[in-house]
Amino acid sequence: MKTARSIVLLTTLPLLAVMPPTPEAPPPSFTGASPIVIETALLHAAPAIRPAALRAALAAWSNLNSRGEVSRSLLTVIDYGLPSTTKRMWVFDLVSCRLLFHELVAHGRNSGEDLTQSFSNEAGSLMTSLGAFVTGATYTGRNGYSLRLRGMEPGVNDQAEARAIVLHGAPYVGEEVAHELGRLGRSNGCPAVRPAIARSLIDQLQDRTLLYAWHPSMDETAHATFLATR
Repeated sequence: MKTARSIVLLTTLPLLAVMPPTPEAPPPSFTGASPIVIETALLHAAPAIRPAALRAALAAWSNLNSRGEVSRSLLTVIDYGLPSTTKRMWVFDLVSCRLLFHELVAHGRNSGEDLTQSFSNEAGSLMTSLGAFVTGATYTGRNGYSLRLRGMEPGVNDQAEARAIVLHGAPYVGEEVAHELGRLGRSNGCPAVRPAIARSLIDQLQDRTLLYAWHPSMDETAHATFLATR
């Protein structure tokens, strides 16, 4: 069941007059705002994100939220078209339209060196998968404190749980590693982040939020068709 904080992204509503908050005032609420208002506000909060990546992620969030698959107004976007040495993970609060995290994130070792070039859903591929993932529960495993991810797209990322594709911290992610190697270290396909922020990030994202992994090569029509017809 949707809460009062659910955001309607696919329904055209009158634009909201957004006033900048004063130091004493809470941030403006975008609950019920039109898609263009939300997208514009998020692009303002994160000017480095590519509009195409954000737009695809917002469409996926809206669809999955309408089906009750995601239950909280947080959205994580990863742009795997950017090099690993660039901060290419953004986490947004869709109610306040705030940027909560902007972080480095590693990709699978067989997906490429600094740039990702190949993606896979197959076990043993050691590649990153693209598309919509819904977060699950936390656990502590061989990579420490980790967050389970459920791939929502058959043939694209639905083997994520069987492959143990999870969000976790890793010592091979960090500015110093990027400087030394000219790229981040690489995972077995997991989106790995800096150990220093792993726990706080995971605690924010757990329990049915959306993580959307994007790349310019994606067939957005196929992804949109899947999300609309499932």
